Amino acid sequence: MSRKIRVLVVDDSTVIRRLLTDALSSDPAIEVAGIAANGKIALAKIPQLNPDIVTLDMEMPEMDGITTLVELRKLYPKLPVIMFSTLTSKGAEATIDALSKGANDYVCKPANVGSVNAAITNVKAELIPKVKMFCPWTSPPPAPVQLRPVARTQPASVQPSFLTTLNKNRAAKIDIIAIGVSTGGPNALQNIIPFLPADFPVPIVLVQHMPALFTKHLAERLNGLSSLKVVEASAGDAIHPGGVWIAPGDYHMTLKRDGTNVKVALNQGTPENSCRPAVDVLFRSVAELYGPSVLSVILTGMGQDGARGCDTIREAGGRTLIQDEATSIVWGMPGAVFRLGLANKVLPLTKIADELTREAQVGRSKQSLATQGA
Repeated sequence: MSRKIRVLVVDDSTVIRRLLTDALSSDPAIEVAGIAANGKIALAKIPQLNPDIVTLDMEMPEMDGITTLVELRKLYPKLPVIMFSTLTSKGAEATIDALSKGANDYVCKPANVGSVNAAITNVKAELIPKVKMFCPWTSPPPAPVQLRPVARTQPASVQPSFLTTLNKNRAAKIDIIAIGVSTGGPNALQNIIPFLPADFPVPIVLVQHMPALFTKHLAERLNGLSSLKVVEASAGDAIHPGGVWIAPGDYHMTLKRDGTNVKVALNQGTPENSCRPAVDVLFRSVAELYGPSVLSVILTGMGQDGARGCDTIREAGGRTLIQDEATSIVWGMPGAVFRLGLANKVLPLTKIADELTREAQVGRSKQSLATQGA
């Protein structure tokens, strides 16, 4: 029998510590190895308890969550840490900061759920899968993605030479880059977007699995670090080279053509892969508009969102690049694409920015690049 996952719960609230302990202990694969009321106590307990994972509150006396995280990473660089965050603007900003400083993931504290039992149910649904994700010896491997059959007979409106053209254009000029990312995403994006040049010749659209408020703060942080303009997307935004649009939390993002422009559209349709925004929704949209001129990118993330979208992009003649397993916090999303044989390239995180820059410049003259950057 596999050993249990040992969790250290760090929170200054007695009520929250009890809630987390009850929620985690309800799963037979998990045991709460200990609790701590602040970061200073937690750091002293880690060598005694030898936990497999730590849940860490943001706001605590003596030593808060961010300070604790920084010190913990110096001593235990590989120990998984899940931040326990409030679903507020201040909490979102602090969470983005924590993720950039080495936290593996986060869970939002339950709000307005009505009862203690409802709160426990909420925490169990959010936290336990993430605890198990970082301690995989207790979990079965994910079920493979089942792709929908693709009709090979083209509609009458499509010219007979269409498929031949797509095949010839598999190394075609890229006109858009679409990125999908989840767990570990803020840190991954921070190692890509700020390293792209100011004259980057194509627009970038991306889905990061995050709730409302969080995506706004992520965009602001990346914008402050980058030469490109990074924004949380709004309905009606016209996309253009030199810009990055992040799907807002709780909204699917698609693209639509409006005359000579391509604009952002948002909707609150049914979640896909239990996600809204979903990568698959965005990828289907860019495949329809850009066909073989799409480069899709799947970065670190839990789950399999994006795999079906990458298949749609492949059918349209586009290409896909994925982050490698060694540099991913979780190789769920890129791993699913890899197992389906949809990845044209697999690269470590540190090489992706250079590769995107190279891909975006293929087929563009120096003169046209200078004109776009002007």
